[in-house]
Amino acid sequence: MDNLETHLKSLIQLAVTDQNFTQVEKMLIYSIGKAHKVPETHIDQLIEENLVNKGNQDLQFSALSFDDKFEYLYNIIQLMKIDNEVFLSEIKYCEDMAEKLGFKRKVVKTMSSRIFSDPSITSDREKLKTEVKKLQV
Repeated sequence: MDNLETHLKSLIQLAVTDQNFTQVEKMLIYSIGKAHKVPETHIDQLIEENLVNKGNQDLQFSALSFDDKFEYLYNIIQLMKIDNEVFLSEIKYCEDMAEKLGFKRKVVKTMSSRIFSDPSITSDREKLKTEVKKLQV
């Protein structure tokens, strides 16, 4: 399984963690997929598979660059915040994904404080990347 598909699955798993897969969460997942030229039908299939498996699939990433790891975690945290409701189960999921990507769990708190629920508001990614590099395992 390639890393982009694993990333999309991780976003879908997070979206259903609170048992409320909102339209705004779906829109973000579809826009990330579209940016990487993933057909909507494939994303539909990943969503359906996740709903059938109830998010119980263990996801593993293969070798990624730091920038890819950062972007994946950034997207996951942004999705957690996009519906303006953050649940403990979502935070724990993000922390687990941070570890799988090679970061310390506390990177989620650092990044979350600088990532906004509205994707049109951008944070200073380069400055945030510098801080996050210090929190690699």
